[in-house]
Amino acid sequence: MTDAGKISEGSPYDVVVIGAGPVGENVADRARAAGLTTAVVESELVGGECSYWACMPSKALLRPVVARADARRVPGLSAAVQGPLDVGAVLAKRDEETSHWKDDGQVAWLESVGADVYRGTGRLTGPREVTVTAPDGTEHRLTARHAVAVSTGTRAVVPALPGIEEARPWTSREATSAKEVPGRLVVVGGGVVGVEMATAWQALGSQVTLLIRGGGLLPKMEPFAGELVAEALTEAGATIRTGVSVTALHRPAPDGPVTVDLDDGGRVEADEILFATGRAPRTDDLGLETVGLEPGSWLTVDDSCLVEGTDWLYAVGDVNHRALLTHQGKYQARIAGAAIAARAGETPLDTAPWGAHAATADHAAVPQVVFTDPEAASVGLTLAEAERAGHRVRAVDYDLASVAGSGLYADGYRGRARMIVDLDREILLGVTFVGPGIGELLHSATVAVAGEVPIARLWHAVPAYPTISEVWLRLLETFRG
Repeated sequence: MTDAGKISEGSPYDVVVIGAGPVGENVADRARAAGLTTAVVESELVGGECSYWACMPSKALLRPVVARADARRVPGLSAAVQGPLDVGAVLAKRDEETSHWKDDGQVAWLESVGADVYRGTGRLTGPREVTVTAPDGTEHRLTARHAVAVSTGTRAVVPALPGIEEARPWTSREATSAKEVPGRLVVVGGGVVGVEMATAWQALGSQVTLLIRGGGLLPKMEPFAGELVAEALTEAGATIRTGVSVTALHRPAPDGPVTVDLDDGGRVEADEILFATGRAPRTDDLGLETVGLEPGSWLTVDDSCLVEGTDWLYAVGDVNHRALLTHQGKYQARIAGAAIAARAGETPLDTAPWGAHAATADHAAVPQVVFTDPEAASVGLTLAEAERAGHRVRAVDYDLASVAGSGLYADGYRGRARMIVDLDREILLGVTFVGPGIGELLHSATVAVAGEVPIARLWHAVPAYPTISEVWLRLLETFRG
């Protein structure tokens, strides 16, 4: 760890990165690999939201849930796994995956690539200038010869409702780090965080009620994804109420239950309430006003992640609002790092679609897996998105239960696959899978979409029998007729 107190005012670096989550770490790694001196500033834990309050702890909670569900569908094994989950063991594994909320290993990795790490809050105080306020209140000014990269991510949005403060609601952070299972849990929101946490805590022993303002779950995916996940959650014992909004909260006793008022006149009582209702950029205390930008705003960037109107400021990851996913942010970091290095070396940039300095996948091939039971996975455009974009398309559907591999995977398998075909170019614009065990199918779809592989060539990609991936052949046969 760099002793910031020994760094003089105006310490020069080639690149200064604000935020040491997985995105900031990757920007720093790419900059150092190009031979650029790099400083990284972090106000919390090095490793960021993903490592401690999002991807890693949530998937650690969900893995035993899904494994048990799969085992219960296998003859000869199902009778052995009918009991409850070992909650203590599940939470202990979650704690292990978060390194018990200690970042020593992540700090050591950053130092191993040659980046200097500064603990404290980093704020822009002018072009190419970052002032770090350390935990002890001292300030250190860093300057960047070539680039400042903002990778501060997002925070959960909690609505300003009557009684919200006394209710002390969970956000995604509390939901992934809770030490005990609440007897009753209300989840507000039907997006990825809402359905994953509903799945996890219901299986761990909570009685979960999902409150959805819209008409269904997972609204950004194909409609059948949310329908199949909702069906499974209901069968697991959760209650799903659609078309309702929370109007007020009441928690008169700090250790007592919370009462939730709804706009239809109803009430729900629970031990905890989770709001999974969106994210906001962590830019309100970043000093954006010193460089002519609006505090609290999303940062608009070009495909190299350069902030519009500047030639030195980059916004990488969730903070640019392009694709709020860890893997997509790390992809942007690789693109931005290469672009920073090229501009520093006065090398021409390749910003054409799919070029070395263009994050084209943010528009055309964003993959995502929702780790519920069943899993839901998608890449590229949905049918509705493709039609809105003006493409002449055809949606090709197939029942995953009709594939030989799914019958071997689980009795009573339920699932569905869809590919969106661009009829003018005969390539895939999007693919969606829903069903047990389909998460690992997604990368094949991602390669097909990102590579713009012609349908005629995909016909020669022979899936092994008997695997669930044989759905690729069935989808192509259905398209050809």
